[in-house]
This record gives sequence, C-alpha cells and structure tokens, in this order.
Amino acid sequence: MHIGVCSQTPLVRIKNPNLLNRVFFNLSELKEDVDYVFSPGGVTRMLYPLLKRLIRTNLLESAVWVSLNPHGPEKITIGNIELNYVKIHEPFLKGYGAVKEAFWNLFHGMFDSGKKNIIELVWQEDYADYNLYNRLCSELLKKADKEKDFDVFYVHDFQQLPTGKMLSTVKPKIFRWHIPFNHFAIPAEWRDYLLKYFEAYDAVVVSSSSYENSLRKLGYTNKIYRVYPYIDFEDYVQPSKGEVQAFCDKYGIREDDFVVAMVARLDPLKGHDIAIQAVAKCVKHIPNIKLLIVGNGSFSSSSQGLKLSKAERWKEKLVELVALHGLDGRVVFTGHVNSTALGAAYERCALTVLPSKAEGFGLVVVESWLYGKPPLVSANAGIAELVKNGTNGFVIRSVDELAEAITKLAKDEKLRQEIGDRSLESAMMCSIERGMTEESRVLREVIEG
Repeated sequence: MHIGVCSQTPLVRIKNPNLLNRVFFNLSELKEDVDYVFSPGGVTRMLYPLLKRLIRTNLLESAVWVSLNPHGPEKITIGNIELNYVKIHEPFLKGYGAVKEAFWNLFHGMFDSGKKNIIELVWQEDYADYNLYNRLCSELLKKADKEKDFDVFYVHDFQQLPTGKMLSTVKPKIFRWHIPFNHFAIPAEWRDYLLKYFEAYDAVVVSSSSYENSLRKLGYTNKIYRVYPYIDFEDYVQPSKGEVQAFCDKYGIREDDFVVAMVARLDPLKGHDIAIQAVAKCVKHIPNIKLLIVGNGSFSSSSQGLKLSKAERWKEKLVELVALHGLDGRVVFTGHVNSTALGAAYERCALTVLPSKAEGFGLVVVESWLYGKPPLVSANAGIAELVKNGTNGFVIRSVDELAEAITKLAKDEKLRQEIGDRSLESAMMCSIERGMTEESRVLREVIEG
C-alpha cells in the first residue's frame, strides 16, 4: 500500500540555520537537537509512529507526507517516508494564518459571529491565501500520486479541510479531525459551507463519540470512525535518577516540593490561568506546592511557522497572574524540552493537570498514565470520556474543583499510588498497537469501498 498524507504541522523543523537553503537531504545525515527537532503536537506524535509501524509490519510500502514549512528544504526522507514541504511567501502566510485562526476560534467556541459571518470571511483577501495554501498542498499530493500511485489519501486536521475537495480524484480520501467538533458551537450559516468540504471525503475519523454525533447532526452521511488518538510507548523513556536530578537542579525544584505538572503549549485555551488560580487556592493546604508548566507555542506561533504571537502574549499574561497571586517561585515555565527532560518532568511530578477550556482529545493524559501519575482533566477535553473519577484520574469543571482535587491527592498518597498502579491499563486504550489495529481497519475498509 502507498499512502499520501497531509497535515499543516511538519514532522521535522530544521534547527541548524546552515541547512535552511538545502533542497533535499536524508534525515539520517543529521543530528537531532542540533540540526533538527521533531515538531511537538498531537498530529505528529500520532502520525509518524503510525506510518513507521505500518511500514515495519509490511502493511505499508511507502508514504509521502505533505505539510507547511516555509523555512526548510523542499524534501526530506526518513526511510520509506518522504516529507514534502509547501512554501508560501510571508504576505500570503500571514493571510492564511488569519483565516486559520478564525476557524480555530469557531471550533473552540470563541468565534463572534456578530463580527464576521462566513460570507464576509470568504470574500476577504486573506481567504484567498487560505485557499492558496490548500491548493498548493493538493497539487503536491497530486504530483506525488503520479510518481507513487497512492492507494489512499489521508488528510489531517481542520486547516486542511478544503484539501480533499481540491484533490479532484476518484481515489479514496480520509479526513482525520483532531480538534473539538460540537455542532452547537457552529453558527447555522456556516454548516452548509463545512458540509460541502466534509462530503469530499469517503470517511472521517474523530476522537470521541460526541464529535461523531455532531458530525451526523451537521448532515455528513459517509463513513465515520471513532478512533482514540494514540502514542507509541517506545518513544517514552524512563529517565535515570541523575537525569531527574539534573532537571530539578535546572528548574529549581527542591526535594520536598509537591510538584504539579502541566504539559501543554502556551495557548489561552489550554487553561494555564485556571491551573495557576487553583494552585493559589492550594497554597494554604500545601505550602510546598510547585506548578511546573512545560511547553511553548505551537508550530503556528513559531518563527518557522506562521509567526503568530499568541504564545508570547499569553505567557506575559500568565507571568502577571503569577505575580498577582503572589506565586513567584512557585510556578516554573520550562519552555520546550527534549524527550529526556519531558520524561524527567513526568517522573518528578506527583500529578498532572489539563484544565483546558476546549481540547480535541488530550494525549498528555495518556503520557501521565504512562508514567503512573494521576491526571486531573477538564470535562471539556475529548479524553474525559475515558477518565473515571477516583479510578484513573479526576474530571474537573472549575478552578475550585481543580484545587479540591489537587488537595485531595496531595493529602492521600495511597490514592495517588492506587491510581498510578491502574494507569498503564488506562494508557493501553490509547496505545500505538490499538491505534494501528483500528487505523488499519479504517484504511482497509475505505480502500475496499
């Protein structure tokens, strides 16, 4: 089987400026963390392990992955996976980013339809830039299809929704939706527009049962598959005591600190402010509490991406909030960390929090389970349907509930241990093995019709 894949976020970002002008190279020639880094985010964390496993088990012969990367080579190869990059100039990139953010706000319940409806949006010049990007993605996929003769196209995430319609092919197309999809958040005048693009796909894959129901209510009649997002446990290493200590020394974490970890990109929707306010309420009960915020901006916020500045602006507000609550020294921002440091953060913390205001799924909860740490998860996250209170974590709906859950677990080490002991069983629901089985079924059924 040969597959054409598309996502906005590239698998690899080039770190070494001396390599930016090269047209092509094999990733095996380069050194990770020196010449390049793997892009963070749920799409890349799922898709790359899936393609590797499918190739390893001879279910897939080759893959071409098309994505946006304005500052990098045109092509990179990793074994039988070929990365092709779309490049658009800065003015068009800015316009694309503006429309992409409008859609992001819409699906996360933050779009003010009174300011701009769908008709006004599509007549903006920025919308032409959004279409240009999707058109370039489709053209690259069609070019690769002539060389590889794909059996199927697999398009990922909301910004790429028009790509399928632009492909103009009778070959099967699958769309994977990664962010929240709630029909009640979509204004009526937007529904026909969205349905037109969804209908270009033979099947849509979603992350939760509620998203499946919403897509049916929109009017989509083709196949829908619910497949929980997944990670490859082999990508997560158990850090040594020395590595954990080095991490603690770097970020000023003392031996007696009660560490609450939040692993999430810097975005207002992730609810860092909720975590900070909850910690402020916990101080009187847990005087040694410390909040560890791990992550920076997304690809859209990065200098190699769309250069949207919301991550920087959000961090400034969070720093002000920390000072307002007198939490200086109790909240640590690590920024982006490598896999070793991420493992050390999970190993050192007592529990994790994901208080998102809207969250498509939440793979960091699976990571928390993998390291045996209780997760406190927003009811607004797709993965909340897998969390059972007091069994494998807690579902929270407010600052007060989050503070109460943190305090409860801080004072009940036995409960923390019990949840930790059951965590691997919970993580298995989102393992690459289960994901590959379900994704293979999706691919087979869609290809066979």
